[in-house]
Amino acid sequence: MIVVHHLNNSRSQRVLWLLEELGVPYEVKRYERNPQTMLAPPELLAIHPLGKSPVITDGDKTIAETGAIVEYVIETYGQGRLIPAAGTAERLRYTYWLHYAEGSAMTPLLLKLIFTAMPARAPALMRGLVKAVAGRAQSGFVDPQLKAHVDYWEAELSKAAWFAGPDFTAADIMMSFPLEAGAQRAGAAAKPHIKAFLDRIHARPAYKRALERGGPYDFA
Repeated sequence: MIVVHHLNNSRSQRVLWLLEELGVPYEVKRYERNPQTMLAPPELLAIHPLGKSPVITDGDKTIAETGAIVEYVIETYGQGRLIPAAGTAERLRYTYWLHYAEGSAMTPLLLKLIFTAMPARAPALMRGLVKAVAGRAQSGFVDPQLKAHVDYWEAELSKAAWFAGPDFTAADIMMSFPLEAGAQRAGAAAKPHIKAFLDRIHARPAYKRALERGGPYDFA
């Protein structure tokens, strides 16, 4: 049976959701972030050398990285579900969004999180300087990048209900985390098509079951 090494408020929520959509049995092993640093606990190092989540184990296999996990689960347990047919335009879009979610979308969102948190974590005597530097980095680079990505998501979702086309796929599961994070950090929920996408995924029974299995999730 698949074991999901699940960290609270992390990308591993998508793995739980995917397994629920497919009806694949799994076990959840929970880990909690350090409340001060928000980093994963050292116990995850026993599962994978980088000590990060998501990680799954399936028998003697250990798979890390959300995209790799999604591909493994779809290929091993999907039976053709949640993936467009090979050779179609939808399959090409599916592959693109599956990799874009972590390869491009998460970078400015992570930078936004880092620069927002920097002033509060700086030494008191340096806090003003750090705040000024972080603010300039955000206004000059991070925020324009985020706006470009949010506008891109909105434009793509205006063409179809789901990222790969008319049907819900695992690419939408991958894209859920950037859009949920973007709703909190970049005002993405103000965009009508993005908001409609978030409303649709949050209403899915499998999404709700994954929340029940995974525990509190601040992005939902």
